Amino acid sequence: MSSETPQQVVDHLFRHESGKMIAVLTRVFGTHNLGMVEDVVQDAFLKAAQSWRYGDLPESPAAWLMQVAKNKAIDIIRREHHHKLYSQEIVHQLRSEAEEAVEHFFLDTEIADSQLRMIFACCHPSLKEEDQIALTLKTVSGFSSAEIARALLTSEATVQKRLYRARQFLKEEHIPLEIPMGDQLKARLDIVYAILYLLFNEGYNSGKEDELIRHDLCAEAMRLCLLLSQHAVGAQPAIFALLSLMCLQASRFESRLGENNTIILLQQQDRSSWNRDLIQRGYHYLNHSSQGETLTIYHIESAIAAEHAMAEGFEQTNWARMLYLYDLLLEQKPTPLVRLNRAVVRAQLRQEAEAIHEIWEIEGIEKLVESQYLFSAVLGDLYQKIHDYKNARRYLQRAHDLTTSQAEKKLILQKINEVEKILLN
Repeated sequence: MSSETPQQVVDHLFRHESGKMIAVLTRVFGTHNLGMVEDVVQDAFLKAAQSWRYGDLPESPAAWLMQVAKNKAIDIIRREHHHKLYSQEIVHQLRSEAEEAVEHFFLDTEIADSQLRMIFACCHPSLKEEDQIALTLKTVSGFSSAEIARALLTSEATVQKRLYRARQFLKEEHIPLEIPMGDQLKARLDIVYAILYLLFNEGYNSGKEDELIRHDLCAEAMRLCLLLSQHAVGAQPAIFALLSLMCLQASRFESRLGENNTIILLQQQDRSSWNRDLIQRGYHYLNHSSQGETLTIYHIESAIAAEHAMAEGFEQTNWARMLYLYDLLLEQKPTPLVRLNRAVVRAQLRQEAEAIHEIWEIEGIEKLVESQYLFSAVLGDLYQKIHDYKNARRYLQRAHDLTTSQAEKKLILQKINEVEKILLN
């Protein structure tokens, strides 16, 4: 980070360390103090931005941040206990525990244990599922409300309401930071998988204006996934299938973007640049996930990604096999996005008209076309393939207006120009 500005260092540390700091401090101060912990962590980063603005960085910036946040938390607790006439021995005990947490903060075991416990605490079954997801993405992974809203196809206002409800629940119920066992564990694992999946997806196709791929989010998702797979209670077939999916998708990172942040579509990607080590890891985890009798959505999606990895080129992809896999996926996950992707596969089998019809049969498609750029973009591509250039231009333009990514805008504008040339001739 030596070549980065102080503000860039702060931004980098916020993404990579804030979730870890919140997890460790919440273990010390309890989930009922989660709001306070989030505030002191935020304050620590604001103080860093002010203190480091002239390049005077401490020897260990992460340790400095942790110490500042810890001291602020203890000061708040001390004031609260003083007003309530509690014994100062309680504050002394908290200080001792906090000192121990800071001392062990950079041990992988301490961070891993605290973060894993935080994930399971956020995924308490008494919380609504959507509240669990929002709280975990915000607390453990540092997502903004806008990022959570995009991942869940909802509004920022809705996300903020969910976060408030979840925090109030943890505060009032004093939910312990622990990894449950038996049936209680099973009740939380599925939602944990879903959160890690959403985290990786946001990194793989980011909604940020200037960054299509957010490697930090993908790396965080893979790290947490690997962490769960190494825990005795989390080493289930589904987690290995999810790890496989992430490895196979991440193997294509270097081939997805060209010069000047231009998108390279799968059809044009240089497959020799795909990371063979990650592909082999993906195969390994997929084979490992075959233990047991349960077929999850992660098994199927990993198998889909493996089909792409095995094909020598785009034209050599086994599209019939892909359609079969999407049929399996649709049975377990009948979401608009899965239906859209299945339609794209049908188009590769020269069933473009049927694919368009299938998209228009998706429940709520009118709203999705007007609010989610991907649905409009796919329709624009498919209309172009059947030579309906007016509709192609219409939906490509809609997709261009909806996306916030400059790389996406550049690609879609190129397609619009191609269509307009045809219409002018």
